Amino acid sequence: MSGHSKWATIHRKKGLIDAARGKVFQKLAKEIFVAAKSGTPDIEQNASLRMVVEKAKAANMPKDNIQKAIDKAKGAGDAEHYDQIRYEGYGPCGVAVMVDCLTDNKNRTASFVRSTFTKKGGNLGTDGSVSYMFERKGSIVIPNTYPEDDIMLVSLDKGALDVVNDGENYMITTDPADMLKVKDALSEIGVDTFLESEVTYLPNMEVEVDEEHKEKVLQLIEQLEDIDDVQSVYFNMKD
Repeated sequence: MSGHSKWATIHRKKGLIDAARGKVFQKLAKEIFVAAKSGTPDIEQNASLRMVVEKAKAANMPKDNIQKAIDKAKGAGDAEHYDQIRYEGYGPCGVAVMVDCLTDNKNRTASFVRSTFTKKGGNLGTDGSVSYMFERKGSIVIPNTYPEDDIMLVSLDKGALDVVNDGENYMITTDPADMLKVKDALSEIGVDTFLESEVTYLPNMEVEVDEEHKEKVLQLIEQLEDIDDVQSVYFNMKD
């Protein structure tokens, strides 16, 4: 879980910078567009869309931006679409890296991802080379300003797999199907700040890396996240 926590920290810090926040919103808009276009644009009837919208809300994406992405999907023809592509590889010290993309040009995306791995001391692997090291889970992160007993009781009662207090935040892990149920239950007891609320991939095994190489790994992750076609980056480096 700590590998993802580090990724989430990078993600939130970048969001504090206006230019980077705009890029995050663009990526979320693309994800909302794809979810709305692949099913009904009705959030209540489209679970995939609602999950992406909740993720966007946690990133403080304006409601108008969310609605514009949904409206765009309603009027989009077959000519406008994005392919979902996953790249797997290794960073410095054998850290496993998984990169999920949405792109309208596979060749462009492949070129950018491959060159970034190479320039930052990593290398691309084959399909399935690292994905077995990750598990798809629901992830909810909230400040630990709420009573711990209440958060534990409600989360576990609604099916959460784990609740960890790291001193600053509660990190709640769920099965993907239970993420929204747990989030709704937390909202009902007064939780109104969600730092993260999404279905993601968490490492089931982690790699210990020294400080020098840790910085190199983080540089690789940040460079990959800066690619417009890259939606999410997951890695298994231990904090």
